[in-house]
Amino acid sequence: MTISLSHPSTTPWTTPARYWPGIDAATAELDPPFGVISLPALAHNAFEMLRRANGTPIRVASKSVRVRSVIDAVLALPGFAGVLAYTLPEALWLAAGDEGNDGIADVVVGYPTADRAAIRRLATDERLASRVTIMVDSVAQLDLIDAVLPPDRRGIIRVCLELDASWNSKVLGHLGPWRSPVFTVDQARDLAAEIVRRRGFSLVGLMAYEGQIAGLVDEPAGDPARGALVRWVQRQSVAELAGRRAEVVAAVRALADLEFVNGGGTGSLETTSAEPAVTEIAAGSGLFGPHLFDHYRRFSPAPAAAFALSVVRKPTPQMATLLGGGWVASGPPGPDRLPLVAWPEGTRMISREAAGEVQTPLSGESAARLRVGDRVWLRHTKAGELSEHLDAFTLVDGDASGFRVVGTAPTYRGEGKAFL
Repeated sequence: MTISLSHPSTTPWTTPARYWPGIDAATAELDPPFGVISLPALAHNAFEMLRRANGTPIRVASKSVRVRSVIDAVLALPGFAGVLAYTLPEALWLAAGDEGNDGIADVVVGYPTADRAAIRRLATDERLASRVTIMVDSVAQLDLIDAVLPPDRRGIIRVCLELDASWNSKVLGHLGPWRSPVFTVDQARDLAAEIVRRRGFSLVGLMAYEGQIAGLVDEPAGDPARGALVRWVQRQSVAELAGRRAEVVAAVRALADLEFVNGGGTGSLETTSAEPAVTEIAAGSGLFGPHLFDHYRRFSPAPAAAFALSVVRKPTPQMATLLGGGWVASGPPGPDRLPLVAWPEGTRMISREAAGEVQTPLSGESAARLRVGDRVWLRHTKAGELSEHLDAFTLVDGDASGFRVVGTAPTYRGEGKAFL
């Protein structure tokens, strides 16, 4: 199904007592488990991301969606351009397209690859090589590609250099994801010079992801002290990175004609777009509005994606048990990695059992009112990881006056793809 997004005139999700029962009624004929995407909420999130980016183009981070029709719908909006893929096989699939889908003409792979078969396919397909850019942060990655196919046996491979965007605090140490070993201007210049020197490569981009800014909750529930510390860290890191990234970009541009400089994420659209050296921002999680973003100060995305599970037993009159539910998010283990019970309100998981592979017991005032066969609506901590549990999302449209099912959208899994 082709999805078309337009700015919604109402925001029904701000009234949970109407929003969730409305979606529940619209999907009453479906049997859980199933996932739903609210098209008005998705559109709201997309336009809010554009507003926050303040004119800087947004490259869609596909791992945070993993639904081709949703990616295509977002790319059709002015202000979104290109895709940041997770793996090279995924990038090749998105770029190649299939019957009725011409593919995406600009795909950057967000992480280095060691997939020899995918490298060989990229290097021997002129169309794909013109559409896909791979990520490198060391000479060893260039050597691996040359070992698969030397320059005289392949076409030119487009390359993006990744800069480490973490903050090295004198007091707190390393803050941010452990990604690229390239941190300083000299390190970036040296690697860029090597890429430019070597046959068979074209340096076209530079990327730096500031996870300690984009990916950290800055107003955690019940912990104002931690929130204040996170915001202080983010302010210091924003200032340090803006200066260093500008110097690195200038040094690399002196050696190569860069087509793009990519940075940021959903959580840093405002600060990353304020840097003149950045030409685009990678973001995707904000489209689905997972519950991780409920505790950010700067923005409040709508809960566009959710899933429903069935109540199958009552271990006590005050409890209700769901079938399944252990759709736990990646990252540091903790309660914030668990799905959030969105509806009915007043329902909570049992701390000693939490969200299990086979069952999820619930307690609370609303749990006592649940009966066998009732449904409970949950939200994932992250965005695209939900798509790995579903073959498709049911698409709903409408507002607080009434929702209706308008179609389905297959996930990567539903199209037979499991990239990682």
